[in-house]
Parts: sequence; C-alpha cells; structure tokens
Amino acid sequence: HVQLVESGGGLVQAGGSLRLSCAVSGRTFSNYAMGWFRQAPWTEREFLTAISSNARNTYYTDSVKGRFTSSRDNAKNTVYLQMSSLKPEDTAVYYCAGRLDLTYSGNYYYQATDYEYWGQGTQVTVSS
Repeated sequence: HVQLVESGGGLVQAGGSLRLSCAVSGRTFSNYAMGWFRQAPWTEREFLTAISSNARNTYYTDSVKGRFTSSRDNAKNTVYLQMSSLKPEDTAVYYCAGRLDLTYSGNYYYQATDYEYWGQGTQVTVSS
C-alpha cells in the first residue's frame, strides 16, 4: 500500500515562495513517476508538473513554467515542488500523485487518470 503525504502549504503574499514536499512510503519510491496537481474551489483538478521515476525528465504546464520547479530525492522518498513568484490565482489545494513505472524510460504523465496514488492535499493561499 502506497501512502503519499504532502506538507509545506500555507499562506504567502503575492510574489513570495513556498516549497511543498510529498513523502512517499510503502513501496520502492524510485519505481514511481510523480506528478503535482492543484484544485481550486469550483474548478477541475489541474495538472502542474510531472517528473519521471529516474528524475531525468520533467514537464510543466505553461501556467507554472519558469515559476515552479519539481524535483525528487529518491534516497529520501520525497518529491518537491518549489514555487516562486506566487500569484493569488495559484491559491488552491495542491496534490502529489504517483504512478508505478517500471519501464525506466524516463516517462512522465500529465493526466490525473494516469496516476494510481494520491496524497490528501495541502492548502496554498496567496494573498494579494
């Protein structure tokens, strides 16, 4: 059973930065491709970024490209989302997600339906 636990959310002023963490337990973390999503009230869950199991490849949606950076530390079973230049429209619940990927091909996944495991979410609020 895989468990994902996000942390690091909070209240920040516009222009500020936050780093989210997602700790993964229960399986070999390096076998999992990871992603970050967010969901604001009354909206659909939005893909933000994905990182391959071997950390060689990342992919970002345009709205966060250049502001958010995804990384992972396979020794710590943790994936990170560094967010900078935050805007009020970044306010949402942020989720990490994991998918078993044994291809070792550096694949990443950007659809919510591609992921098997999800964290409980962490709230990020950006004030103007």
